[in-house]
Amino acid sequence: MSRYTAPLAIRPAAAGPVIDTAMVLAAGFGKRMRPLTASTPKPLIHVADRALLDHTLDRLRDGGVSKAIVNVHYLADAIEAHLARCTGDIAITVSDERAQLLETGGGVVKALPLIDADPFFVVNSDTLWIDGPSDALRLLAARWDDEAMDALLLVVAHARAHCHKGRGDFHMDARGRIKRRGRGKVAPFVYCGIQLVSKRLFEGAPDGPFSTNILWDRAIESGRAFGLAHQGMWFDIGTPPAIKKAEALLIDG
Repeated sequence: MSRYTAPLAIRPAAAGPVIDTAMVLAAGFGKRMRPLTASTPKPLIHVADRALLDHTLDRLRDGGVSKAIVNVHYLADAIEAHLARCTGDIAITVSDERAQLLETGGGVVKALPLIDADPFFVVNSDTLWIDGPSDALRLLAARWDDEAMDALLLVVAHARAHCHKGRGDFHMDARGRIKRRGRGKVAPFVYCGIQLVSKRLFEGAPDGPFSTNILWDRAIESGRAFGLAHQGMWFDIGTPPAIKKAEALLIDG
């Protein structure tokens, strides 16, 4: 187990209760980021002089998270070595997927025995966000309704999804319930790679590798998947050109 300390930073005002546990997805190949990921795992690619994984841990710390489970597969030794150098106030446990890459859903299922909280955050290690007037993770915690929800996704307005070239992911009604973008259509909200979920979401999940999309679709159909609009900045760091663009926007912003 390692410990992590983030650098001092100006933080937004806190809002709502604290969820203290997060699953950090750090096992993927990062194929769109090649050639940078030929020898460096995507979570360790630097943006604004800091590894993407460290940016994620910074935001988790600001949001009150004290326990993080990080899964590893591609160039796992490098990520474990990086985490071993972290010291401070987030306790980090590694979920080892060296034997088989389990994708987003399967990775969480494998890590569930290590997760002693419900609900808990699931966060992509390569997402980059800056909080708005209030902390996004605390806002998710405040919005959580355990009777009504199995998944609460942080989404951002398509027009404010920096470096993102897709057509959007979801529509969202006045109560926050989400539904998928139709085939060939455009949706107003983009998923930020940050969600608050109940272990109920994973009941009856498939064995082996699978995408969380399967579970979201089930929750959407039953009316138990919701969204919350992010009010700060968010960046899709998917390709090498996005790094310089994001750094320029961070300087301007």
